[in-house]
Amino acid sequence: IQMSSDVLNEINTEVADWADQKIKEVKELRTAENYRKEFIGNLAHELKTPIFNIQGFIDTLLEGELDDPELTRRFLSKASNSCDRLSDLIQDLDQITSLESGEVPLDLKRFDIVELVKNTIDLLEDSASQRNITLKLRNQNERAIQVEADPKRIQQVLTNLIVNSINYGRENGETKIHFFDMGDNILIEVADDGLGIAVEHLPRIFERFYRVDKSRSRNEGGSGLGLAICKHIIDLHNQSISVRSTEEVGSIFGFTLKKA
Repeated sequence: IQMSSDVLNEINTEVADWADQKIKEVKELRTAENYRKEFIGNLAHELKTPIFNIQGFIDTLLEGELDDPELTRRFLSKASNSCDRLSDLIQDLDQITSLESGEVPLDLKRFDIVELVKNTIDLLEDSASQRNITLKLRNQNERAIQVEADPKRIQQVLTNLIVNSINYGRENGETKIHFFDMGDNILIEVADDGLGIAVEHLPRIFERFYRVDKSRSRNEGGSGLGLAICKHIIDLHNQSISVRSTEEVGSIFGFTLKKA
């Protein structure tokens, strides 16, 4: 049986499309597998750091330093800090797992986002002052802006973003929060004048455990999950979060909320 050229062309096209689809699926599976391996490796590293610290402090005490009360207290205090860091990491892991699975219901309310930002600034001023960083609204006379969202979750987003700006801001610098009217939505931006982020890191900045500067980030004691948690919370609100940054100039993280 001799097939027409049209039929042959159609079959060739279908086979080529099928092959392209399979190649795409294989690439996606490899990407997912690489991401899984990277995630597990990063998680193991994050857990290992405080565990090794605790083990080291305890072993030192058991090897004969218990006779010195001052040294014992200092080592136990350091071990306690490492326990706190481990606990924070596990809590963040539990939370992001719940967020990803959709198990976290939103308690949507109408509230003033400007007032919430001011309250969050008040809570974090002591942390900022330790690095001589000023936290403020760009427009100190900003009027009330009513939004519809979960205030507890949005305060968590604000806290993570502002703490991030403190950790990576420039000493004696400042963090400014600004509001932009976007029609049905309001855009909230948290801007610092710190280290900035290289352009190649920006597409992955909201991934779990992704570190721009691994050594410095771990010294700051963060879990590496803060920005990922922010993204999941904003996604749950059907809104968007983004970042713009220039090295040695600073970073601007912005997210949108629905106006009430």
